[in-house]
Amino acid sequence: MKNQLQIERIQTGMRIEKRMVKVLKALAEYLDMTLGDLIEGIVLHAFDGKVPFNEKNLKKIKEIKKIYELDLDCTHSHQLTEKNAK
Repeated sequence: MKNQLQIERIQTGMRIEKRMVKVLKALAEYLDMTLGDLIEGIVLHAFDGKVPFNEKNLKKIKEIKKIYELDLDCTHSHQLTEKNAK
């Protein structure tokens, strides 16, 4: 096992698109990790300009996105607004 780093985690109140959360939760379950660990890994890879998933996992993500009818991709980034936003 790699060296474990001790960190301090906090609870957040962020809001994320509903189907995206379902896909992330299913992917975390598939990878046998917590949702928080998955998101931390994605962010750390993004901060270093690296792709967080291999081809096998990208294929699984595509399958899960179909199940939850998630038709969003990176072209939709920063363009999402809430349905009932006032």
